[in-house]
Amino acid sequence: MTAVTTPKSALPNGIVRFEDYVAQKKTTPQTEAMGQSQFLTLFTTQLKNQNPLDPVKNEAFVAQLAQFSQLEATTAMKQSLENMVSSMQGDRMLAGSALIGRKVGVPNGPAVLLNGQPVSASIDLPTGAEGLKLEVQNDKGQTVRTQIFGAQMAGSASLSWDGLDDAGNGMPDGNYRFVATVTSGGKTSQPAVNTLATVRSVSSAGTGDNTWLLEVDGGKTVSLTDVKRIGY
Repeated sequence: MTAVTTPKSALPNGIVRFEDYVAQKKTTPQTEAMGQSQFLTLFTTQLKNQNPLDPVKNEAFVAQLAQFSQLEATTAMKQSLENMVSSMQGDRMLAGSALIGRKVGVPNGPAVLLNGQPVSASIDLPTGAEGLKLEVQNDKGQTVRTQIFGAQMAGSASLSWDGLDDAGNGMPDGNYRFVATVTSGGKTSQPAVNTLATVRSVSSAGTGDNTWLLEVDGGKTVSLTDVKRIGY
C-alpha cells in the first residue's frame, strides 16, 4: 500500500510552521548575550508591530532602555573588575619577588642556625606577660637551651638565640625549633613564635583567590598575608 503525502498548504508571508522553526533553530548558531544592535532591532520591531489601538506607553519604553543601559553598565563593571584583579595579581608577584633574600617572620617557623650566627624571633603579647620562657629544641625534639625572661610589656617581644646550649657549647648548624611559654594573668599558654627566616622563592597558590606563598629556609611555606614582620 502506497502512503499518500498531503501537500503543505501555503502560509501567509511572515508565518512559519512550528516544525520549520524548530529545524531552523537547530541549524542556526545561537548567541548567549544580546548586544546593543540586537536590542535596538528588537526595540524597533516592537514599535512597528504594536497595536495602534493599544500602543505601549512611553514609560514602558523608557524603562526598557534604562534596564538595558543598566545591564551594559554592569557588564562593563564586571570586565573592569576582572582587569583590576589581574593587575593586582601582577603587583603582588612583584611585591613577593622583592622579598627574595629578605627575612620575614614565620609563625612557628624553623630556627635555622648557620655558621653559629644568632637566630632572631618575636612573639606577640597583646596583654604583656609576668614571665616568659623560651626553649630551643633540636630536630629530635630535645631541649638544648632554656632562656628565662622577666616581665614583658604589651606588644611584640624580641627574642634571640646565640646558637649555644645550656653548657655554653656551640650547636651544629641545622634546623631548630622555638617553644615559648608565657604566664599572663595567672594563666600559662604557648603562643606562636615568629621566627625570622630568609625567603628563597615566591609562587602562586593556584587557588584562584590571588594568594601568594613564600618558601623560606627549612623548606617551610608561608602565605604572604600571614607575614607580619620583615627584616634583613
